[in-house]
Amino acid sequence: MAGTRREFIGTGVGAAVVVGLGAAFWDDVFGAARSAARSPGTGYGPRRAANEHGLRLPEGFRSRLIARGDEAVPGTGYVWHRASDGAACFPTDDGGWILVSNSETQDGGASAIRFAPSGEIESAYRILEGTEHNCSGGATPWGTWISCEEFEDGHAWECDPHGRRPAAMRPALGRFKHEAAAVDPKGRRVYLTEDLIDGRFYRFTPSRWRDLREGVLEVATVDRSGRVTWTEVPEPSARHVPTRHQVPGTTTFRRAEGICHRFGTVYLSTTADSRVHAYDIEQGRIRVVYDGLAMDAAPLLGVDQLADSRAGEVFVCEDLIGTEIDIGVIDRRGRVSKFLSVTGPDHRRSELTGVTFDPSGSRMYFSSQRAFPDGLLPGPGAVYEVSGPFRRDRA
Repeated sequence: MAGTRREFIGTGVGAAVVVGLGAAFWDDVFGAARSAARSPGTGYGPRRAANEHGLRLPEGFRSRLIARGDEAVPGTGYVWHRASDGAACFPTDDGGWILVSNSETQDGGASAIRFAPSGEIESAYRILEGTEHNCSGGATPWGTWISCEEFEDGHAWECDPHGRRPAAMRPALGRFKHEAAAVDPKGRRVYLTEDLIDGRFYRFTPSRWRDLREGVLEVATVDRSGRVTWTEVPEPSARHVPTRHQVPGTTTFRRAEGICHRFGTVYLSTTADSRVHAYDIEQGRIRVVYDGLAMDAAPLLGVDQLADSRAGEVFVCEDLIGTEIDIGVIDRRGRVSKFLSVTGPDHRRSELTGVTFDPSGSRMYFSSQRAFPDGLLPGPGAVYEVSGPFRRDRA
């Protein structure tokens, strides 16, 4: 996309819905969508000129290069992986936190960086190896990281962010081109997306809560009214038939990627058709709450990874490549503006991934997945920290 990209992400409803704002909120937003698209929110104010990292940030914010692929993490001897992708933060007992990050490469796996309460880096280490193309995943309520392999015969792996326990494959969650996972603690299920043009939407019910070794994997079928029927997948190992083809008539989701559970609703994005879907768990119904391709001058396209802040805002990355790549911010009223942009030769043909916040909500992390290119070859990528006056009060 050219450097003259839209200066704000329109109404931003596609991304905001993923964090689970209420149905009444969405009725209000959609009723005023066109006028809102012409009235950008103030957000965090205008972005300044690019800094030494190629980041354009609002006033009061600063950035730090945390890790660069193929180089040792500052203050440690650990060489960081290439192509950083899905990420999450986990609090530690001493008031610090751990950032985990996947590697979307042939060698795959995932690494972690441990921070002291002051924000200084204490250590870095591997938490998953022997896998490939680890794209996104999801954090569990019991403090583990589900890392998803994004290839046809990929698995989900459960990892210890501390690196004390070895990562374990969870075959019961199915064998397919995994993208991301979201846990519903009330219903005690894990919802999963499949990044294929004919991918499916799955859920997994453990035989025992917090134990992902055994359980039932199901796939969704959606009727014309939006009602969802769940059918057990006969052979999650997919030894004979691909998982998505085992139950005839199931519904396709065109490159289902981002997924998030909030307040009894599972939201998932489909990148190929720029849609966001909302599945009401109690009602058993799903509906499209944002359709970028159906709009004139769509505010958001290529919907992908996102994170919500302590203030209930949504920070969202588009899966689009341009000379200036953005993360937008959507406030609780649905007003949207750009938060930051990356630009310049260090980020040529990159994309932004792994957006997440530390437990305090005062630091945001994200990756420029192919940063620091070598001529026409993609770069090893880098992870950045942005700190400053983020809003943290949900009231």
